[in-house]
Amino acid sequence: MAFKLDMIMRMEKGMWSNIMKIRFYLVVGALVFGGFNPALAQEAPEFRGEYSDWSVFTRMTEAGRVCYALSRPQDAAPRAHEHGSVYFIIASWQSGLVEAQPNILVGYDLRPTSPPRVRVGSDRFDMFVDGQEGFLDDLEDEARLVRAMLRGSVMRVTATTQDGVATSYEFSLSGVTAASQRVDALCG
Repeated sequence: MAFKLDMIMRMEKGMWSNIMKIRFYLVVGALVFGGFNPALAQEAPEFRGEYSDWSVFTRMTEAGRVCYALSRPQDAAPRAHEHGSVYFIIASWQSGLVEAQPNILVGYDLRPTSPPRVRVGSDRFDMFVDGQEGFLDDLEDEARLVRAMLRGSVMRVTATTQDGVATSYEFSLSGVTAASQRVDALCG
């Protein structure tokens, strides 16, 4: 598993809180050591329900059960661009290591110098890039974004490909409240 040098350098410079550092090392450890168990590494996610435009799944890992709600965008631009599979995810781990962590997963490498931006109503959030994923730096921002999603009706995400193509996605938030409640019931 390749580690992103810029993420490690940011941690070393003290830009992440101690909680984020601990979470990062525990998640990386779970992913690295979980990869050594072929039975767990190949287990398929289990569908747990559909709530309007959001679906809920669970998956067993070396670190325990992971529960997540996800949605696909209702609209993607530019239309001529090959976006691949794009999802917005809210994940929680039964162990409590991760609670209601929002992230975007796209089908291409993101440009680290132009990280994804999320907008729900008047609330705006900047993410950092890890390959094909965008995450929020701050735990407080994670909770604020999830609260905004629960109140909102539409979420817009802009991102830039490694090659410099500006992309944008519009996600319906219909069903996100029920999906989040289901995730909490399964992994809370």
